[in-house]
Amino acid sequence: MENLRFAADGAWRVLVAGLVLGAGLPALFGLGVRALAYGAGGDAEVHETGVTGPVPHPIGTVVAWILFAAVLLGVVLGITFIVVSGLGKTLSFEHVLPAIVDK
Repeated sequence: MENLRFAADGAWRVLVAGLVLGAGLPALFGLGVRALAYGAGGDAEVHETGVTGPVPHPIGTVVAWILFAAVLLGVVLGITFIVVSGLGKTLSFEHVLPAIVDK
């Protein structure tokens, strides 16, 4: 029975990691594209614009760049993890900021 508990514990951790890294980063990127369109005054629907044209929303652009930075950070950390693992080291988050340490 103890083995079943260990297996279930490991399975939910893999599921959460897969959702965060596998679907989470593309979802953040999609939200960033949507926020960038909102920031430019665009919309998902096609409709007539007035005489003045679409109204830009600067907060949408700021949110978009924050989301793009988060996606880029995730990609860089993922590549760093793969590279340092191949070099016989590990990536440590012991002091919040990532550091490359010996195994």
